[in-house]
Amino acid sequence: MAWYDEAIFYHIYPLGLSGAPAQNEKGEIVHRLRDMENWIDHIKAIGCNALYIGPLFESVGHGYETTDYKTLDRRLGDNEDLKHFVASCHKKNVKVIFDGVFNHTGRDFFAFLDVKEHRENSRYKDWYCNVNFGGNNEYNDGFSYDNWGGYNLLVKLNQRNPEVRDYIYDVIRFWVSEFDVDGIRLDAADVLDFDFMKGMRRVAEEVKPDFWLMGEVIHGEYNRWVNTDTLHSVTNYHLNKALWSGCNDHNFFEIAHTVKRLYDMGGGHYENFKLYNFADNHDVERIASILSSKEHFDVVHILMYTLPGIPSIYYGSEFAIEGKKERGSDASLRPSLNLSDYENAIEENPATALIAKLGQIRQNTPALSYGEYKELLLMNRQYAYSRSYQGTDVIAVVNNDEQEAVLRIPYSGSQTSFTGSLTQKTYTVENGQIEVVLPAYGGDILV
Repeated sequence: MAWYDEAIFYHIYPLGLSGAPAQNEKGEIVHRLRDMENWIDHIKAIGCNALYIGPLFESVGHGYETTDYKTLDRRLGDNEDLKHFVASCHKKNVKVIFDGVFNHTGRDFFAFLDVKEHRENSRYKDWYCNVNFGGNNEYNDGFSYDNWGGYNLLVKLNQRNPEVRDYIYDVIRFWVSEFDVDGIRLDAADVLDFDFMKGMRRVAEEVKPDFWLMGEVIHGEYNRWVNTDTLHSVTNYHLNKALWSGCNDHNFFEIAHTVKRLYDMGGGHYENFKLYNFADNHDVERIASILSSKEHFDVVHILMYTLPGIPSIYYGSEFAIEGKKERGSDASLRPSLNLSDYENAIEENPATALIAKLGQIRQNTPALSYGEYKELLLMNRQYAYSRSYQGTDVIAVVNNDEQEAVLRIPYSGSQTSFTGSLTQKTYTVENGQIEVVLPAYGGDILV
């Protein structure tokens, strides 16, 4: 068992949360990260015990066009600020993972600047993919190169170059020795070289016990990345889509089918196939905006906290704030927030209260972290399943209908009664069934 097996993540996009300027003008250092330390107590208060924060390092704009992997972005502060921030998290028993943007660099990265200056004579020309000195681009460099996503702002690193590999592996060692980071979320892992990731896994095992590698992967068979040779986990976009569309369409079959598909990917069990589950993040629209019925917020999060995987809350979504992509921009997904505006949210905001309660339940219920999944009841608008671990069964049941639902859930386990963790109701097993009455858009976790 590792710390990440029982992790409940909070996800911060720091340039957005702190209100940093959209562009790095390379001016004075501004210590915004110091002001973000008050979020650590909030993270704990809503039941999270791990933080994914990033991107953090010096860049020119949104943070994913890195110009210096070893220096905190001056819009956030300096390296001492980052050391203190991670140490403060650790004092509160919150693990920390950084964004690792290792597929590409920004155009101001030292190796690319050298290519611009010395062209064919640059010792770094092979650090990048398909540099063609007979080509050109919109920057009028007099050469062309491979990029990420069609953006020449993001210059693709040649991960098969041993010098590039060694450089990135040393960056990881530096992050551990300098900042004591506990893991890395690998940006654009779906286009990273597999041998490069295998080497990274060896470095992970070298630098720190239980150092976690989680990759950003959207499509595909996740077991290509999640295995004993490459990564520990990936972003579970399959389930993310199923959660909101299954609720919007009143179709729990979509969610259950997705869970079954992931089960098959994991070889018929979940123990070594724990994916990073999320309702929203810095790249997709807020769950409160994408749900056609706002009332489904509770159902989505009950599912996310009880289905197999590692749950994550994106900053602000515990308050049910909204955010949609506007004119192709992600800015509204990454807003500046002042925590003092939400200081009584756990008592006054039903969404925040639910997230805090789910975090508490998850932390106190090992079956939700380790238990095997079994479908018990499935209809378009009602869904129940168990998570079983060391002789203990936990049953999650949800209703996405506009009406109250009376369910008789088949149960063949050894327990004779359960308590509803969300409702405090007592449920008894009679004739191999558990009768559960759920309100519209409601759910419960039977422990």
